[in-house]
Amino acid sequence: MGWNSWNRFACHVNEALIRSAADAMVSSGMRDAGYSYIVIDDCWQGERDAKGFMAPDAKKFPSGMKVLADYVHAKGLKFGIYSDAGTKTCGGFPGSHGYETQDAQRYAEWGVDYLKYDWCNTDKQDAPSSYLTMSKALQASGRPIVFSLCEWGNTKPWLWAQNIGNLWRNTGDIADRWDGMDPNGYSMGLLKIVDMQAGLEAYAGPGHWNDPDMLEVGNGGMTDNEYRAHFSLWAMFAAPLIAGNDLAAMSPATRDILLNKEVIAVDQDSLGVAASRVWKDGDAEVWVRPLKGGGRAVVLLNRGLTPREIGVSWEQLRYPDHLVAKLRDLWLHKETGTATARTSAVVAGHAVVMLTISP
Repeated sequence: MGWNSWNRFACHVNEALIRSAADAMVSSGMRDAGYSYIVIDDCWQGERDAKGFMAPDAKKFPSGMKVLADYVHAKGLKFGIYSDAGTKTCGGFPGSHGYETQDAQRYAEWGVDYLKYDWCNTDKQDAPSSYLTMSKALQASGRPIVFSLCEWGNTKPWLWAQNIGNLWRNTGDIADRWDGMDPNGYSMGLLKIVDMQAGLEAYAGPGHWNDPDMLEVGNGGMTDNEYRAHFSLWAMFAAPLIAGNDLAAMSPATRDILLNKEVIAVDQDSLGVAASRVWKDGDAEVWVRPLKGGGRAVVLLNRGLTPREIGVSWEQLRYPDHLVAKLRDLWLHKETGTATARTSAVVAGHAVVMLTISP
């Protein structure tokens, strides 16, 4: 859980922005809700020195990365950074290819806690071996650093990355839209990414997670109902909750979504089992996630525009029909009674109802 600069600010990063994000993560209550990582994405880089060590852009980050990391750590937060497995990053800055050991050493010296590692300008490199090289360099650095693989799912990292990194992207970049492709031609709407999660739940678990990309909540391209669906589904997927909005300028609605502690608790459930799509009929879907203690988290998703009644059966929950279970609505923050065999709700268009169902 944390924040990354890319979705809202892209290449427009600097020291003041990162300090402001750290301040806002604390003042908004996000830190206390479990968010911890402040991650600078692409475009922070300057040049390598004569010995090959990387330095930040001195105009953007005049105090240097060690001082900035210390500032973030002093807030009770963790500090993350970005690089690329190729010769250049996606933004055209120096990549880590051939400099993995030096870069890992420098990140450790700076106090980095998280590395997002991209896949631009990699030519004929092999993804598993390239990521393994940086993984070994990070492990040899003497500092525990979360390793986030970002090759967009092209080589099915869920099949090979479990012992290399802690999380791996399994889709292309997210776009701030409900469905379809962004006009840029490569980033995709929420529902396209949701569909790509079906069938990958078996590969997620404690210490190795599927990553359907960062959150767009609060960036303005979707409605609040759509953003609630976005946040709910990411929690169901046991996905990283990496906010991507302007933390210092959140609307009350955005803050309420990102700070919904009941939904966060589903995401962070210690059983670590990701949701399965157990039913689909046109625009209506049911996703179920087992929780520690025997309960279930359920999302009733309406992809269409028209309100629709959507139900879930106890058979889909793998409960006996006679079992009496308590229902709680995680967006209404209230118990909604008990049920046996089945329950249903009317779900607004482009929205979800998110429940916990507990014996």
